[in-house]
Order: sequence, then structure tokens, then C-alpha cells
Amino acid sequence: MSRLPVTLRDIEAAQELLAGVIARTPIEESRALGRLIGANVWLKCENLQRAGSFKVRGAYTRMAKLTPAERARGVVAASAGNHAQGVAVAASRLGIQARIFMPLGVALPKLAATRGHGAEVVLHGHNVDEALTEAKRYADETGAVFVHPFDNVDVVAGQGTIGLEILEQCPEVDTILMGVGGGGLLAGVAVAVKARARELGRTIRIIGVQAENAAAYPPSLAADALVPLTKVSTIADGIAVGRPGQLPFSIIRELVDDVVTVSEDSLARALIFLLERTKMVVEPAGAVGVAALLDGKLTENGALPGNTAVVLSGGNIDPMLMLKVIQRGLAAAGRYLVVRMLLDDRPGSLATISRIIAESDANVTGVDHTRVGGSISMGDVAITINMETKGDEHCEQVLSNLRAEGFQPVVIQG
Repeated sequence: MSRLPVTLRDIEAAQELLAGVIARTPIEESRALGRLIGANVWLKCENLQRAGSFKVRGAYTRMAKLTPAERARGVVAASAGNHAQGVAVAASRLGIQARIFMPLGVALPKLAATRGHGAEVVLHGHNVDEALTEAKRYADETGAVFVHPFDNVDVVAGQGTIGLEILEQCPEVDTILMGVGGGGLLAGVAVAVKARARELGRTIRIIGVQAENAAAYPPSLAADALVPLTKVSTIADGIAVGRPGQLPFSIIRELVDDVVTVSEDSLARALIFLLERTKMVVEPAGAVGVAALLDGKLTENGALPGNTAVVLSGGNIDPMLMLKVIQRGLAAAGRYLVVRMLLDDRPGSLATISRIIAESDANVTGVDHTRVGGSISMGDVAITINMETKGDEHCEQVLSNLRAEGFQPVVIQG
């Protein structure tokens, strides 16, 4: 532990620095989730943090240590959302001018929130990597201090304060799960929890979770070297990082017990679960730990879940993305079904389909009816029907009833 670039003492110092600046977010027991996995489960609600995520912890810790001369030069950062808002809030609190480079396609609520916290926002590039390159160029050109989102000792120490809070709020915890992108949060929490557990003579597992389409850590840990991804594509934009940070990686490979992955459908289901059962608005990146629990990732190797805490790392979700994720999550859970069928273009065909669906106890929410298309023959019509269903078995019953009447439904979503 003493050889690591960030120590428990660094994190304790960050905790003192952040007192009165950040919110001490609540930790709530989820009995619904606990019943599903056979364990006691607590949710650390960083989605309720200032600026909507844990990022303000690291940003403030980094920026509060700047010299007067550095503060006068201002700070610069690049982000698609959470880090941008964390830096903006910290800069406003410390009286530092902040310039944030954000991609051209950034969600409007995140753009407005960052500007609302007082930062100057410059739209540049089509992704975070291009914005990051421009932010570094600006720092080199002007002398502004570049605030990295995860590859910095003070940032890691600030994020690690979450680990200390979890141990104070839930001292019986055996396992802690959280999302990982660049690795700052996972590395900081691992240092804090492992060191404090060692002092107490206890063993506490730390597990990172990545979206399977943005999972750079499993191959990097297997190779014991940074392995960048050639492509990153996930709804969990908050952890869509193609290359681990060198500093966090050096800690994670020493302290973290495992890094697992979850699918996009699992992320969508987890978000729906949190909305319905815990009344929490959480972004996909903040829901990956819950997705891992729902997928049984904690018990794959025969380990017992025990007392488990999950970090809900952020709640900054664009409403349009939420709409898409909810639809995908309902479909993945068998509660939303979209089918397409060809039928004779004659009176009564649509009425017959409506009758079958009604008798199957499904609810139609949308219908698209067209006679034009390359695959549509003269005398035929294509119909796409969206419906609410009650689970996978119910979906199969609806499809079976349609086929029994001579129709050939093709599942588009569900």
C-alpha cells in the first residue's frame, strides 16, 4: 500500500478539504434488490451529489491546491458532461475562471448546466478525445491549468472520499461495486477501503463494472499493460473511455478484486429497475453496478454477496436518452414488443389483428400502416405494431396467437 501513488492519508486530507463543499450523499438500503440477489444491498446515492455526480469531489480537491499564480491563469478541461459540471462547480466555488471543451453533439441539458455553473464552454470535435486534444493544446498555448478527469493523484484522492463515507455509513459492508471508465473513482475507493479494512483486520471486496462495448480494463489487466480500444459504443457515456488512465491502472491492478462487464440491455434493465423500485433517476454509467447484481455477476465464481454497497455515480441523463433507454429496458424485460407483418390490403385485416392482441391482453401503443416499400407486393400492406406486454412469456403468447390465425409477425423489438 505504501508504494501506491495515492494513500489513505491523501484521501483523509481530501475529505477534510471537501467538508462543507460537497454533499455527504445518503446511502439507502434497497430491499427489492436485496431480495432478488439474496443479500443486503445499499445504494450510495452520488446521483444526488452537487452537479449530479461524484466528479466534483476530485475536481475540487485538484483545484483547491492550485497556487495563486495558477489560479490566476485559470483552468481548462474536456468532458461530455459530468467532469465538465464538476470542474465548473469547483471553479465557481474557488473563484477560478474555467474553460470547458465539449463535443459538438453534447446533450443540451449538460451543456446548459455547465454554462449555468459559470464556466465558459467551447464546442469542439465530434467526441471527447477530440475535445481533450484541443483542451490540452489550449493549456499549452495559454498556461491554463489542465484538470484531467481521472489521471491525477489529487483527483483520485478526491474520488476516494466516497469509500470513506461508505465505511462510515455502512460499516458492515463486505463488497462494493461501482462503474469504471478511466478508473479514477475505482482507484480512489479501492485505496481508501482496502487500507481502512486492513487497519480493522477485515477483508472487503472491490469490484469495478464496465459496459461490455467500452471495456478497456479487462484486456489491460490481463496483459498487465494499457490496452486501448479501437472502438467505444455504449449508452453509458459517463464511462465511455477507450484507454485506462496510467495512474488509476497502477492502483487498480494491485487492489481491485475484479472488473466485470454488462451488456447494453442489462444497463437498460437496471435503469428501469432503479426508476420503478427505488425512485432514483440514474444515468446508465451510474447504474452499471446494479446491472451487474441483476445479472448475477457477483456470484459467478461461487462467492457470496454478503453486505453489498453499489455506488450510483451519477444522475445526469439527457431526457431523450432516457426515453430511448426506457424503451430498450422495457423491451429487454419483455414488457414492450414491436412486430411487423404483411397482410392482405382488404377491409377487416387490421380489425382481426387488433382483436387477437386485445384477446391476448396486450395493449397497442402505436401503429404504422404503409402500402409502399420494396418488400411489399401489390395487394399487400405492411403494418408495424407497438404494444405493452407483461414479460417474455406473455410476448410469446401474443406471437403464438397471431401465428395461429395465419399471420407471420417479425419481431422488431422485444
